[in-house]
Amino acid sequence: MSADRQVGIVLVSHSGPVAESVAELARGLAAGGATAPVAAAGGTPAGGLGTSAELIAEAARSVDGGAGVAVLVDLGSAVLTVKAMLAEGDELPDGARLVDAPFVEGAVAAVVTASAGGDLDAVVAAASEAYDYRKA
Repeated sequence: MSADRQVGIVLVSHSGPVAESVAELARGLAAGGATAPVAAAGGTPAGGLGTSAELIAEAARSVDGGAGVAVLVDLGSAVLTVKAMLAEGDELPDGARLVDAPFVEGAVAAVVTASAGGDLDAVVAAASEAYDYRKA
């Protein structure tokens, strides 16, 4: 896959600052060159806690380069919002996929893999495999 068609990553959190911070962390840990496009979609448009289909759709459009978009989420209603958007079929770019992964560790794995040129299946697998990392 060429660098100009990297998988895009969307990080959906109930908190705008959390989504932005995780995006910054993932970009920082994937450093060493240009990273895959990453967008944070956190909180509500007014800056409160919650999830916003409008912000998620905007973030997904901003990172879509035609190679697919991996959407990682933090908590329950974020999952439900993205699932509803995918079910609607026209709110997210073609190739958008909800990824079952831990939010922080999965985001880092997704951004590193996408930045290395991994395709959407590889990005999803790397993010999902973050569940297997044991801390104790």
